Amino acid sequence: MLRRDKSLSHALRLSAACLALSVPSLAFAQEAPQADDTAEEEIVVTAQGRSQLLSDVPVAISAVNAETLQNSGANDIRQLNQVAPSLLVSSTGSEANGSARIRGIGTVGDNPGLESSVPVFIDGVYRSRSGIGLNELGEIDRVEVQRGPQGTLGGRNSSAGLISIYSKKPSFTFGVNGELTYGNYDFMRAATSITGPISDQVAFRVDGVYVKRDGFYRDDQNGRDVNNRNRYFLRGQLLLQPTDALSVRLIADYTSRNEECCAATYVDGSVNPFIGDLNNPSTTGVASTATSNNIINVLRDLGQPLAAFNQGYGRNISVSANRVFSGETKDYGFSGQIDYDFGGATLTSITAYRQYRSGQASDTDYGEVDILYRAPSDDAYRQFHTFTQELRLQGEAFDGKLDWLVGGFFSNEKLTVRDNLRFGNQYGRFATCRIISGGGLAGLYSPTSPSCVIPGVGTATIGGASGLSGPDILAAFTRLDSLNDLGTTNDRYFQNGTNFAAFTHNILHITDALDLTLGLRYTSDKKKFDATFGNDNTVCTAVQGLVTDDLVNPLTTATARALAGSLIGLSCQGNSTAELNGVSINDERSEDEFTGTAILSWKATDDLLVYSSFARGYKAGGFNLDRSALKSPIGTFAASGGAQALTGRLQFDPELVDSYEIGAKFSNGPLSLSVSAFRSDFSNFQLNTFNGTVFLVQSINGCSADLAGADRDQNLSAAGSNFNAAAATTGACAPSDVGYGVRAEGVELEASLVPARNFRVAAGLTYANTSYRENLVGSKTGAPLDPALRKLPGDNLSNAPELVATSSITWTPDIGSNGMSGLVYIDGRMTSDYNTGSDLFPQKEQDGFAVFNARIGLRGPDEAWSFELWGQNIFNKDYAQVAFNSPFQAGATSAPFVDGQYPGGRQLMSHFLAEPRTYGITVRGKF
Repeated sequence: MLRRDKSLSHALRLSAACLALSVPSLAFAQEAPQADDTAEEEIVVTAQGRSQLLSDVPVAISAVNAETLQNSGANDIRQLNQVAPSLLVSSTGSEANGSARIRGIGTVGDNPGLESSVPVFIDGVYRSRSGIGLNELGEIDRVEVQRGPQGTLGGRNSSAGLISIYSKKPSFTFGVNGELTYGNYDFMRAATSITGPISDQVAFRVDGVYVKRDGFYRDDQNGRDVNNRNRYFLRGQLLLQPTDALSVRLIADYTSRNEECCAATYVDGSVNPFIGDLNNPSTTGVASTATSNNIINVLRDLGQPLAAFNQGYGRNISVSANRVFSGETKDYGFSGQIDYDFGGATLTSITAYRQYRSGQASDTDYGEVDILYRAPSDDAYRQFHTFTQELRLQGEAFDGKLDWLVGGFFSNEKLTVRDNLRFGNQYGRFATCRIISGGGLAGLYSPTSPSCVIPGVGTATIGGASGLSGPDILAAFTRLDSLNDLGTTNDRYFQNGTNFAAFTHNILHITDALDLTLGLRYTSDKKKFDATFGNDNTVCTAVQGLVTDDLVNPLTTATARALAGSLIGLSCQGNSTAELNGVSINDERSEDEFTGTAILSWKATDDLLVYSSFARGYKAGGFNLDRSALKSPIGTFAASGGAQALTGRLQFDPELVDSYEIGAKFSNGPLSLSVSAFRSDFSNFQLNTFNGTVFLVQSINGCSADLAGADRDQNLSAAGSNFNAAAATTGACAPSDVGYGVRAEGVELEASLVPARNFRVAAGLTYANTSYRENLVGSKTGAPLDPALRKLPGDNLSNAPELVATSSITWTPDIGSNGMSGLVYIDGRMTSDYNTGSDLFPQKEQDGFAVFNARIGLRGPDEAWSFELWGQNIFNKDYAQVAFNSPFQAGATSAPFVDGQYPGGRQLMSHFLAEPRTYGITVRGKF
């Protein structure tokens, strides 16, 4: 990593800052009398399938109660970042793509074919993708963040950990509470909850939330805000307790979102100095120089204001005329949990059905030149229909020496993706100008002329330089220049996944203080895939017909061969071709896997627990739901035997992890402290990367043999010292030498102290070195790593800061003697440097930063009412969630824009910004 030394020193400063927040409270603790009212009520968790005190659970887990969630302003799982240092939640081109990471491990969310490394469970029900947790959550009892693989009870996709959210249950005591909030950006939020008895045996609860807010970005081209909020959430529950032995909980919920999301802006040198001269225009008629980029000229001349390339963290976005980011999401479902106590054992059954559908339009090039777009349409969306059934039977044997649990799980997930990605109204001219402006033809550049060349002399020059292929090359230019508003009419991907598992989780009490926990899970996962393509890009087939032979004809000039490759590549990007129109493909895969855990724990004293553990986790393999992975766009499908013959290229292998951990937990009432050290090795690490043109999916593994740099060469620019024309085929590894590709290791610490009544301080610190091995390959068979990923070997993963510190202080002093109290709350998250791009290009580095939230309020007796002033990101810290290659916006690949500063050549960069400072007032009431 280019900034590793800086990152370490910055990490040390962050640690000192975190300690500085905690020291005053620790000093106060030494001076304060140790009264009983300083004892903190411990959180009860169900991480092991049983109700246990947090301090008695020998696993790494962060538990956040309702009070902390309310004080931090958490309405979805993103705000958990502030109180759980090992967790990072971010979103990219759509909030449906939200991704959660634990200890630096997660799934990039832009491809629904990849399942989440950190799944989300809400009230025991598995949600198909972690981005679904970005919805409103209503009244919450607690959130559990389990760190490390949870392969026994968590299931197939918890290779990095899981997030369990538990809503408040119905109460047999009548109660009503409500909340009204108003803030900047015209933010309005109204929430209410009603609970109470229907009879002595039946209780109900109804939660409702409505949210509306202006966007953080401004689209002056179309006169609108983007990244706004317009959503509502409803949840109804019934709790039936007909006998002491039987409990039935029924839940139904519905979420609707009609919002515009998610815009991006260009990265410039003030944000990241590694941008260097990428955003500088060239002199018209002259190819890119050592300090300029021809693609800036092209964008400028087709209508892109140059100010967009130099606005820092400004939030004025570039959008093509009449393009929008409108999106509509519907998420609803039903679940029923039955608990029955047989006397010697308790049966738990959780049955659920859920449907999630999200459609998202976008100006997909994120610029004012109309290159690529998705139009709003009822026929473009991703949709999940999911049925799950879990059964658990838990009890004791041998006079309580054995606490046993057995269970089974079944799910059926039907995934539909319908896409309408099309080339924009200026794509043809953009593509021809990209070719002409980049090299020896730059003197012919004329963006207002057909094919972007000077009339007459331009065409004559190109024809002459192309020799016998001249007429075909010129005809191909004409066809490419006409490629406007063509592409996908409707691609339809379908995946039917069936998952079955049987598991057991047992705690053997060897002595009163020594426990051995053994868990085992068998999982069978099957997926059936089919797709049907709709495409009207006849330009691709025409250009392929004109110049494909010129790629191999020995009589063709070098100029003609180079132009033929560029013309076909830009005409058929992402395999967008009418050759696929009406074509269907299908495939299926199945896998079986054993996972489990072994934990030895010792209760050294009543207050101290120490443990060591091993766990094996698993994330299912699947299909890359992207036609671009079928083949290179250069050749035709017919020449490859048809699309069906290529479906095997869409498959990727299951991700496996072996994890080792030691830890200790101390809790004596006022003070609780937990520390853990971990090492996790991931094989077939599923990586999804956008290379500026298409998404790449590879299963990252390591090679025990030295690849001598063959995994770090490139075929992008001959000017680079690591150039290798055959880079895509070199760097293979013998299958017998293939092993894990990613290792996460580090130390975590979490502490909570109540030094005096009504005063609480909490702190967390995570050091995680989550990095790739030195020698990498792209599959379990040892196939070479894609050259676009050549920065990965030996470096940290994206969005994996080495050091994160969190802290919070809560003070609720009594005011007078009538029961009134105040509220003073502040929390902070401090993060060391990290890279936000999965290809680890230096232009995507993010400097370390800190974000603080605060809340101050006045509360009535028994908190019957309260007035609160609050702020999120109170110091208005600017930072990027994710940086990425601006789609198709890459200039010439000549020196000096080569590795190491410029692994993308003259590729422009964009980023999704985090939320700015927000503030407002909240009024609450209850009775």
